[in-house]
Amino acid sequence: MLHLPLSLILVLALALTACSSSTSQPQTDSQPEQQTQTQEPSASSTPSDTLVVAITSDQGTLDPAVTMDNAAWKITYPTYQRLVEYDGSSTEVKPGLAKEWQVSEDGLEWTFTLNEGFKFADGTPVTAEAVKFTFDRTLAIKKGPYDVYSVIKEVKVNSPTSVTFVLSKNFPPFLSTLAANYGGIVNPKVKEKEQNGDLGQNYLANNTMGSGPYQLEEWKKGQYFKLTPNPHYPNQPALKTVYFKIIADPTAQRLQLEQGEVDIAEGIPVEQLTAMGNADNIELLQNPSLLVDYVYINTSRGHEALKDKRVRQALSYAIDYQALTEAVQQGYATQMRGPIPKGLWGHDESAFQYSYDVEKAKALLAEAGVTNLELNLLYSDNKPWWETEALTLQAFFAEIGVKLNLNKVAYATSREMMDKGEFDLCLGVWSPDFADPYMFMNYWFDSNNFGLSGNRAFYKNDRVDQLVRQAATINDQAERIKLYQQAQQIVIDEAPYIYLYQKDSLLPVSKQVKGYVYNPMLEGIYNLAEMSK
Repeated sequence: MLHLPLSLILVLALALTACSSSTSQPQTDSQPEQQTQTQEPSASSTPSDTLVVAITSDQGTLDPAVTMDNAAWKITYPTYQRLVEYDGSSTEVKPGLAKEWQVSEDGLEWTFTLNEGFKFADGTPVTAEAVKFTFDRTLAIKKGPYDVYSVIKEVKVNSPTSVTFVLSKNFPPFLSTLAANYGGIVNPKVKEKEQNGDLGQNYLANNTMGSGPYQLEEWKKGQYFKLTPNPHYPNQPALKTVYFKIIADPTAQRLQLEQGEVDIAEGIPVEQLTAMGNADNIELLQNPSLLVDYVYINTSRGHEALKDKRVRQALSYAIDYQALTEAVQQGYATQMRGPIPKGLWGHDESAFQYSYDVEKAKALLAEAGVTNLELNLLYSDNKPWWETEALTLQAFFAEIGVKLNLNKVAYATSREMMDKGEFDLCLGVWSPDFADPYMFMNYWFDSNNFGLSGNRAFYKNDRVDQLVRQAATINDQAERIKLYQQAQQIVIDEAPYIYLYQKDSLLPVSKQVKGYVYNPMLEGIYNLAEMSK
């Protein structure tokens, strides 16, 4: 084993990380003045019924039919209800506004029966008409989540508590999409706020009209959002006031968290978080997220040697995954085990996982008859850690005799090259829009999705095509898992991608905060109704 190059890389990695963190945090001259003007959420120790969350920036529109931004969802998600909700920390759904549902055998009709008793914040009951209004409105606005719901052909009201969605084609992930923020049911009275036929977009950009446990009481632009309970919500939450306080300066966030002026701080750089975890009053919560970082191996349009799976396997064996995550993510990441990340249903904990084995990698290259292999790695500055990652991979591949040329280009250029397949290897990240392995298996491996559509390895295997397409046409989850597991066995063995790691979510929280549950599908969103202090 050759240790010296890796040691040098790790030193370089730390230096690059430090440089990156010093330049990536937004700071403005006016921010300290703004903070001193923010009187309400600035007490030295927040009251027991008040939660203060430090966020880094202001938000754009809050309209569920428009926004696709997780940062805005942290405000809107607790102010709306959905037909189904994510179940605790699980990516599976449970009843929400709907107490039960049925799907037709052909998967084209989904009928939901609503719970009774839920009301919007103005006291208006939530009915099937409101559900129909919400989705008709989203489809009419044609922004943000429109593409996800374009599969909806019609929404039919059967009774005040029953509603049926008619789809244009079977779409098994449909149920999961209803748990996303854009599934939030909107009070039809927003029509009274309509301006120039905007379906209330201007009003909902700055206000909320949902039936969730909270409502937006005040938005002081550039300073804070203030949420208070929906007075008509059946189970009143323990936290009576929630502030999302805008603090752009990470040093100020850290100071205020340590002094008890905020309860949760979202914007502290990773290199400061380990030290913060040692503070008596602060707990650093670490959870695996569903954001994965991987390498596309161009199996059909890149270097001729990459058509041989033994060469692709050799590249996977060449990587010391633990050293990589230490160098690139300071250890706050978990090696992937196959394409479906841990935490999402369909993940196979028994699936084969590549490990660092230089001799095996060399043997595979020799068996394939490959010598003096030279490959190009495409990447951009889209992710701050990719420079370090590229250098680290270069060092690992050098150990097995593979020369890796680094090709760093502008982000837009890299997208064009990815789409055309103009690379040998390429760095990439991926996170799911909804909690379904379809997001990984069908996008990554279906040969109809070459390029930016998802199959960025330009990989084709007829059996895999058959398995993932069949899995996308049935609604029985157990059967779908079996099919996806069969496909996973093939694509892990054939290695069209190097499955590197899934990043961890890191959140420093006051130890006074109780009941917070991390859900990887709700990154940056809090289960406020179940939290207390």
